[in-house]
Amino acid sequence: MSRACRILIVLAAIMGADGVVLAAVSAHQADASRLASASSMLLFHATAVLAAAALAERGIIHARIGIVAAFGFVIAASLFAGDLTLRQYAGHGLFPMAAPTGGTLLIASWLVLAVSAAWPRPQ
Repeated sequence: MSRACRILIVLAAIMGADGVVLAAVSAHQADASRLASASSMLLFHATAVLAAAALAERGIIHARIGIVAAFGFVIAASLFAGDLTLRQYAGHGLFPMAAPTGGTLLIASWLVLAVSAAWPRPQ
């Protein structure tokens, strides 16, 4: 297994754990809709990271492009969830437009994943 895939698996596991923590906190805290959204984004994209890494490792998609998409999921979901979580607890975000930037990067990463499936794989 490639080093990049191992790193992605570790990051996906951390994203999953953080998503569960945020889901639990949002269930017990009043007015925590931001945390529920952050949780969903982390949990959904942790699974996408694992899938992209597995597809890349198996050679089903173009590995380098697929790995780029997976790292995009990690960075983008972290930006989105981090911004919402910081807004919940600190009253301000990471930086202006952090959540929309994360969301836009998520869309781009899904499109990159599509390209990795359509791009001819090296033989």
